[in-house]
Amino acid sequence: MMLTTEPLRWGGALLLSAGWLALSLRIWYAQRAANGNATTADWLVVHASQTGNAETLARHTAATLATGGLQARAACISRLDEAALAGATNILFVASTYGEGDAPDVAARFAGRLMAREVDLGHLHYAVLALGDDNYINYCGFGRALDAWLAKQGATRLFERIDVDKNSAAALAEWQHHVGRLAGTADAPDWAAPAYGEWRIGERLLLNPGSSGAPLYRLSLVPADGALPDWEAGDLAQVGPPSDPAHPREYSIASLPAEGRLELLVRLQRREDGTPGAASGWLCQDAATGFDGGDPIQLRVRAHERFRLGANARRPLIAIGNGSGLAGLRALLKARIHAGEHANWLLFGERQIRHDFLLREELLGWQDAGWLQRIDLAFSRDRAGPHGNDRHYVQHLLREQAALVLNWIERGAAIYVCGSLQGMAGGVHEALTEILGSATLEQLVADGRYRRDVY
Repeated sequence: MMLTTEPLRWGGALLLSAGWLALSLRIWYAQRAANGNATTADWLVVHASQTGNAETLARHTAATLATGGLQARAACISRLDEAALAGATNILFVASTYGEGDAPDVAARFAGRLMAREVDLGHLHYAVLALGDDNYINYCGFGRALDAWLAKQGATRLFERIDVDKNSAAALAEWQHHVGRLAGTADAPDWAAPAYGEWRIGERLLLNPGSSGAPLYRLSLVPADGALPDWEAGDLAQVGPPSDPAHPREYSIASLPAEGRLELLVRLQRREDGTPGAASGWLCQDAATGFDGGDPIQLRVRAHERFRLGANARRPLIAIGNGSGLAGLRALLKARIHAGEHANWLLFGERQIRHDFLLREELLGWQDAGWLQRIDLAFSRDRAGPHGNDRHYVQHLLREQAALVLNWIERGAAIYVCGSLQGMAGGVHEALTEILGSATLEQLVADGRYRRDVY
């Protein structure tokens, strides 16, 4: 073992409506019927998902088509190749956009290889639901690029592309209307998520006093009615701030239900004018705390299938992140420790060891107990030169431990990355590409052994 000190995120504990339960049952039956090749059906619903939202909508879409008696399958775009496209007649695409207009991780191979070629799709009928956030310059960039490429290859639109800004209810209702017409049914259950529940912040602890970075708080929340919902490591909490309830913010959950509380690691964000962010300001500063008398927090839990352990539960785990990204990694590590899986390696980055070694006692305790086989830390400001150069980040740790990374991957390890999209995630991806090669990294994505929750 070794410690190196190199210097906006559906469900809750609410009774589900009969329509929601009926839809869930239809999805379950549709999944059971999807034996053999998941890309073989009269209708394919192909999802390109980063956080699981597109996958959920794809399964709702397939279930609605099945309601009308159509043979429909939901399938990940990573399984869609030229042969599958050639054999398909009708495909509905649900496509997320990642970062500044990029394809989600699972669609990187499809976008980089297949969409770079000319393919005869004159036989294909299709439609695209493009998910995005209009705060980004390349709003719905991948969905729009996919739609344009399909049309250029001769495919025929069933109806015009629908762009969805931050899960817009109106846009999703329009998609559901079109899908219902294709299925020949108007009685499909509502796709809306269950309502928010009322929670309280029982404890709020500043984790980085004296840090040169923005304050980061550990929040412990419980439902006001006392009934804790179920969730898995990797899932997200959606919070609707009072000043802007229409656009919920999403946060990685840092705890497990067995702990009796839902924990978040939230950094206080500030706008350009210096005022605190709507959600982080409410959670970190304004909301009164107290399990009994605290202000009500509107919160619901959303399953994040793409960042759950799933088939990786028994594999060695390489957990990589920075800042508040430790929240999602902590939940994954706790789940593995509770299951008796101790082949865990954490690589984590922050600013200064004196102020920003988050959850120090807990992590070192896990290492001392043998539950974490290795911890490597990069504190960027501790090694910064006079002009800010020579800073040390997690991607540098990976390059320094390249041989060990290869060894863990050869042993079947999975890689989970959580934290900032800008800087960290890109730098880590470049380092992993150098160490493993692009083909191997693409295969890890396709196999579900390389997963990212970055923002």
